[in-house]
Amino acid sequence: AGIPMLAEGQALLSTTAKVSLRVSRRYTSFTTASTTNNGLPMYGFDMTGLETIKGNADLLKDSVLAMINVVPNPYYANSAYETGKLDNRIKIINLPEECTISIYNVNGTLMRRFNKADPKTSLDWDLKNFADVPVAGGVYLIHVDVPNIGERTLKWFGVIKPTDLNGF
Repeated sequence: AGIPMLAEGQALLSTTAKVSLRVSRRYTSFTTASTTNNGLPMYGFDMTGLETIKGNADLLKDSVLAMINVVPNPYYANSAYETGKLDNRIKIINLPEECTISIYNVNGTLMRRFNKADPKTSLDWDLKNFADVPVAGGVYLIHVDVPNIGERTLKWFGVIKPTDLNGF
């Protein structure tokens, strides 16, 4: 409302695209039986399969699941997400609005489950089990179930530092 979309003298969405081509024969004039393109080489491009695909839910499902990840991985006793000396924290990132995250040890024992239903795209795990007891170091499986889309299983390795209460 009253705000101009263009600067005077400029075109809408004007950009410059540069394309570099590597060819086996230099771009020079030569004589052929055809007079197409005034005796200059002519190149063709096939852009089939490079267009934006709309309405393909299966392709979207795969890309949504592939982006889900856990950081840092591996976890070596600290991360940039921790807020203090007694804090142990990792993040599960690129999550959709609704999903269920289940964390298992290698024996298949459920350690913790989160039911996420908010627009935030990450979830913090404080490296504690369902009883609020810190987990041991080792390999864990993080299963993310996204309703109506699919599932993704992540492997995570963590080295857990012992709690040091003498540093206060």
